[in-house]
Amino acid sequence: MKRRETGILGERLARNFLEEQGYRITETNYRCAEGELDIIAQHGGDTVFVEVRAKSQHDFGLPEESITAAKMRKLRMVAAHYLQNNGLEYSSWRIDVVALELKGGKIDRIELIQNAVTDEEAG
Repeated sequence: MKRRETGILGERLARNFLEEQGYRITETNYRCAEGELDIIAQHGGDTVFVEVRAKSQHDFGLPEESITAAKMRKLRMVAAHYLQNNGLEYSSWRIDVVALELKGGKIDRIELIQNAVTDEEAG
């Protein structure tokens, strides 16, 4: 499976998984000058920005391990942009990660990591 195909499938599976966990998906693939957010949802009174990491090969570690400090900064910047442009600057929000390992196009492992990226990690 090609990387792009893995990513598209991973996002679809992540959306289904999040909905099963009680998340209400409000937007997908939000883009701005700062970057992109895979999924935006509401959960437990929070606006939740979800980064999806899907892998079909285990050669280079776990999917969640691929989120670098630079990627975390970018996710915070895009989230701030979204919040400001939607009048939500003072609302409760967080950034979660859904990590998927796929085998033959099916879920081998899926994990939701809430609050995976926090302001405290800002460099």
